Order: sequence, then C-alpha cells, then structure tokens
Amino acid sequence: MIDSIPLIPVTGGIPQLIANAVVLVLMLHVILGGCAYGVMLERKLSAWMQDRVGPNRVGPKGLLQPIADGLKFIFKEEHTPRGADSILFTLGPGLSIVPAMMAFIIIPWGGILDLSTISAKLVEWFGASASIGDSLVRITGANVNVGIIYLIAAASLGVYGVALGGWASNSKFSFLGGLRASAQMISYEIPMGLCLLCVVLLAGSLDPYAIIAHQQHQGWNILQQPLAAIVFYTCLLAEANRAPFDLAEAESELVGGFHTEYSSMRFAMFFLAEYFHVITGSAFFALLFLGGWSINPVGGLTPSQWNWDFPLVGGLGVVLLQMGVMIGKTAFMLAFAMAIRWTLPRFRFDQLMKLAWQGMIPVSILLLAAAATVTYFGVDKYMWLASIGCAVIIWAVYPLMPKQDAVNRRIPLIGSRFSPLPNERASTVSTHPVALDDAAIPDRRQGPLSVH
Repeated sequence: MIDSIPLIPVTGGIPQLIANAVVLVLMLHVILGGCAYGVMLERKLSAWMQDRVGPNRVGPKGLLQPIADGLKFIFKEEHTPRGADSILFTLGPGLSIVPAMMAFIIIPWGGILDLSTISAKLVEWFGASASIGDSLVRITGANVNVGIIYLIAAASLGVYGVALGGWASNSKFSFLGGLRASAQMISYEIPMGLCLLCVVLLAGSLDPYAIIAHQQHQGWNILQQPLAAIVFYTCLLAEANRAPFDLAEAESELVGGFHTEYSSMRFAMFFLAEYFHVITGSAFFALLFLGGWSINPVGGLTPSQWNWDFPLVGGLGVVLLQMGVMIGKTAFMLAFAMAIRWTLPRFRFDQLMKLAWQGMIPVSILLLAAAATVTYFGVDKYMWLASIGCAVIIWAVYPLMPKQDAVNRRIPLIGSRFSPLPNERASTVSTHPVALDDAAIPDRRQGPLSVH
C-alpha cells in the first residue's frame, strides 16, 4: 500500500504557483506543436507501413508540411450550411477543443524540484524560506491531489462539442455522427472508469504523484495489471474517436460524420481537439501504467532499494531527465495509436456496442473485484498473479456464455470463389502467360530499355 512509501510534502505557496504557471505554458505549447507534427508523423508512419514516401516536398524532408497545412486551413473559405444554427455551429468546435486543452494540466511531467539546489537566493526571492519543505515544487500544471478525477471529468466534456456540432449542422449525416459519439462515450467511459479504479485501489490515492511512487515501489502497472492496461488503452482510443473506433465520422457510411459540414479553421479545431485528446490520453496512460517518469519497470523491494531509478526529489538536471522520459513515453504511445489506426479495420457500430457492453464492462468488473481482493488482504504486490487468474477465468467462462444468432450474416453469392457451383472449383489466378511473367514489357516505340 501507499502508506509504506514516504511521500514528500509540498507546502505550495508562491514557488509552487510560479512552477505551475511555467509548466502549464511550456507544456501547452509543446503539446500544440506535438499536434501539428503528430499529423506529419501519422502521415509518415502510414506511408512507411504502406511502402510509400509520405510528405517530403515542403521544407527539408517535408518538415515544414504542418505549417503549410495550417496556412491552408486559415485561408480556406468559412462555410455555414443553410438552416444551421450559426451560433451553436461555431460553438461546437470550441466546446470540443477547450476540454482537451484543460485536461492535461494535472499530468506530472517531472518529479519534485528542489529549488535550493539551483540557488538559495532564488528561493528567498520567491518568498519562501530555505527549509526543505518550502523549497520543493512539483513539476505539474496544477498541484491537485484528486487530479485523476479532474482529468476524467474534463476530458469527458469534449463529447458535448461533437454532439452539438453534429446537431447544429442541419445535416442527417452530422446528426447521426453526434448520436454515435454520445453513445460511444457513455459505453466506453464505464470500463475506463473501472480500470482506473483498479489503479487507484492499489495506489491508495488519487494523487498522480502517489500513483507514480507506488509503481516505483511495486513495479509498473502494465506488468501488475496487463488486462486493465489493455482495456484502458482501448477505451482511450474509443473516447478520442480514433480508428478502429471512429464510428462518429465513418466516411464510408456518414461522409464525414459530425464534421461533414465544417470547413476552414472550424474543421481544424475538431482535428486539433482529436490529436490533443490522443496526446493527453497517451500521457495519462504513461502515468497510470508505465510508471510516469520511472525507468525501472520492476520496482524495488523496499523504498530504500529503488535501484537504477529516478529519485522523487532532485535538482534541475534530474527533473529535465524525468520530463524527457515522460515525453518519450507519451510519444511512443501516440505512435502506437497511429500504428493501430493503419492496421485494424473499422468496427461496425453494433460490434462497437457489443464489445463494450458484452465484453469490456464484464471484464473490467472482474478486474476491479480482483484488485479489491488483493488490496483487502494486503497482497497487492501479487496483483500480476490475480491478473493471470482473471485471464484464466475469462478463457474458461467465455465458451459457456449464451450466444446470439449472428447478425448481418454474409449471403453466399453463387458462383463466386467463396460459394462455387457444385462440382466446380473457383480460381482467381490468371492463366495468361503475360500475367504470370514478372519481367517488364519493353516499349517498342522507344527502345528495349524503356518500360510502361
């Protein structure tokens, strides 16, 4: 339990307020830049996965492409469709991006900075005494001891902008996209909250610093609770409308979903909000399951044996290294979300709902019961064993669950390769010798070396 881990008290005051303001302004601009270059990273990753080149024209190796995209959005024409509520139509993108920009402020990007290691004069200039309690500041945008609750509450408000934009557009496609986003948010916030409770139970606190300190002691939660980590990350993708959960904008069905009628900077705000949510969610996942700034995934036996890991309190150099580790983990999880988008196909909406209500919610309830059991008996260091037990229970019980008749079953097309006629063997392989030859066909008009 967290009671055995010594947490350094921080008194706050003017030094903490100034540190909060500096971290808030700094990380806001870092994440905004990450949103811009995250688009380019996604285009590069998708090109690499599909054996293409990707953007490489604007600037050296395409590094100025995000600036060109931003200028394009700025100079595009603003269009408000006929019959739309102009005020709510404009308010929708704002209500989507503001909660995304509010949620990240409780993320601890570094440990606790000891100002006295920089300069004793600096501590006195900030109005604090040189004692150890008054010279410590937390490297976070807001020093809130219930920060986890704040992040979940703020991030969940983003769906109001999506639903409002879809309703105010006076379009059936947009309205259906807003309804889908609302249903998806209601469904996937339940297992997300239950998995979050699993982490909170083991840490014994809602304080982000206490959760990181617990992982430095007992090991990262992704090793202790791998099933909860998988369910939580899946819910993050669904909450951010990322593929394969982007049913609110499904181009193949709803043209563009809730942002079908949007253009120019109003559309860019929706786009920016999505990437802001993904970056914040990646940092949140790193905080809960990857140990935050910790670099030791297995933890220590006792608080005095936290070997080869960052201390909770340190000087400026230690804090900068911790920030680098935290940003690196966030970037890795962001790239992982992009790889998932270009790997898995999109769900149908009925499959989306079935996955949440018949799959993730029962599994997350089982995981919460396991976490509560090991916490009650004080054996939380064996949570990994309880996770394995939960996996065995799921594997054993799933075949016994009642099955519904398959919906949207594939209708056989007689004569196709999947449903050949009786006594026939369907084949799609060409038998023409030119098709079977891999050699290039020479162009007789331009010589034997030129090819089509």
